[in-house]
Amino acid sequence: MRSFDCNSDQAIPPSDWVLRFVHLIKPGGRILDLAAGHGRHSFYFLEQGFNVVAADIDVSSLRHKTALEGFSVLEVDLEVGHWPFHSLSFDAIVVTNYLFRPHFPWIIGSLKEMGVLLFESFGAGNEKFGRPKNPQFLLSSGEIYNFLSESLHVVSYEHGIENEPRRSVRQRI
Repeated sequence: MRSFDCNSDQAIPPSDWVLRFVHLIKPGGRILDLAAGHGRHSFYFLEQGFNVVAADIDVSSLRHKTALEGFSVLEVDLEVGHWPFHSLSFDAIVVTNYLFRPHFPWIIGSLKEMGVLLFESFGAGNEKFGRPKNPQFLLSSGEIYNFLSESLHVVSYEHGIENEPRRSVRQRI
């Protein structure tokens, strides 16, 4: 099944937000790229020597790379059924352009001690600039910070308008 919002441009570079904090992740650690899309973050982390699990509903653009050492792919509808990572723990979890609030507690629970969460998605106000417009897929001001700061040490948080790669409202932690 093809994700309705997976960007068709496979050449999009890794997020500047993700690159900014990669140094916080244990060298050679295991990373979960949740809703990995075309794998822009997965392949970056592989090149940096990390072990990566890429999960998404549509893994067609990732399958041909499954022979890479340290790389595994899980084809899963993340919004149906149980959290597929109960038995796993990660040194980092990366989530970009994806929001499914019921996962928040599971994401926290899947981080190893001193694990790093790199999360960015669209925020309230983005409906003025384009998709997503549905409030169900937009974080309210402070929402991710308020939820995660009770369980995790927050190094940085942002919520605001950006112009690149397109004008949008983003929230990051």
